[in-house]
Amino acid sequence: MAMPHRGPSLDLWAVLSESKRIINAHSRHFLALSVIFLLPLSFSLIVYPTLQRLLTDSFSSNFHVLLRLTVHFHEQPPPLVDHNTLWLSLLYSLFVFIFSLSAVGTITYSIFHGFYGRPVRLVSAIKSIFASFLPLLVTVIVSQIIVSLITLVFGLLLLLVIRGIELLGIQIEYSSPYFIGFSGILLLVLLLVLVYLQVNWTLVSVVVVVESSWGLEPLRRSTGLIKGMKGVALSSLLFFGFFAGILVWSSWILTMGSDSTANDMWSNWAFVAQIVVTSTFLMLLLLYNTAANTVLYMYCKAIHGELALEIAEEFAREYVSLPFDEGKVPHVVSVVHV
Repeated sequence: MAMPHRGPSLDLWAVLSESKRIINAHSRHFLALSVIFLLPLSFSLIVYPTLQRLLTDSFSSNFHVLLRLTVHFHEQPPPLVDHNTLWLSLLYSLFVFIFSLSAVGTITYSIFHGFYGRPVRLVSAIKSIFASFLPLLVTVIVSQIIVSLITLVFGLLLLLVIRGIELLGIQIEYSSPYFIGFSGILLLVLLLVLVYLQVNWTLVSVVVVVESSWGLEPLRRSTGLIKGMKGVALSSLLFFGFFAGILVWSSWILTMGSDSTANDMWSNWAFVAQIVVTSTFLMLLLLYNTAANTVLYMYCKAIHGELALEIAEEFAREYVSLPFDEGKVPHVVSVVHV
């Protein structure tokens, strides 16, 4: 007797394939969103060390001039921190924060509607920022407070251990392999805890945009939805994190390791070409990462039985491909109003 054919297992490849299908179906729309929000973000991530180096070179030159004048006139020494560099860091952080939240909001909104086959319009996607930006901002702040508190607990634990050993009259050698090993183990545990939280919070931004919630509720909602799909979420986190990290790290190494000045680097066509190529690849990674999180949200809702009614209301007498069957992707599901 022939066995019934089961669809392919729901893994990262299935999520990426569905993301690619939606993006290709609205290629000009997502290209426009990427150019508006993701390209400036990825470009800034790549060139930030160069801009910082440009200001540092300028400050270093001015510092030596001020130092000679100080010695000559016997005045107070000039500040060791350049105000321009400090302001650049603050403005850069604000820039990254605004563009990141805007990109996540618009792309998530578009992928969500594209999943249902609805029309995806650029104006509507940009308008969605007004509804999602503040909830995303509040939720990010709440999540970072939780992460900071957890990190603080681990830091206090290490401090308590050190103080306890000192109270016992034992002198701690901070360069000893035992202390370094203990600190390394504690740091590894902290890293695992943060990765675990990140996996559970994979769907937070999607929940905020799609379900219009904010604060602690998206964190709780994401943790519940991701159950049974943590392996896919972890694979997505490692996949996109690895390649994005490689792109940013390699560009920063090339910039910081060069003996040329910042002005000379920007006059080098090979350096400019490398910046353009790296920024483009990073832009695509950020786009697919946001799209994959949105598709994963839809799959998680389907597996938890939350999507059937929505599909029935959305598609009358149409054929829909959905990730049901306990983590399997069937061929076609027909939804008909009775």
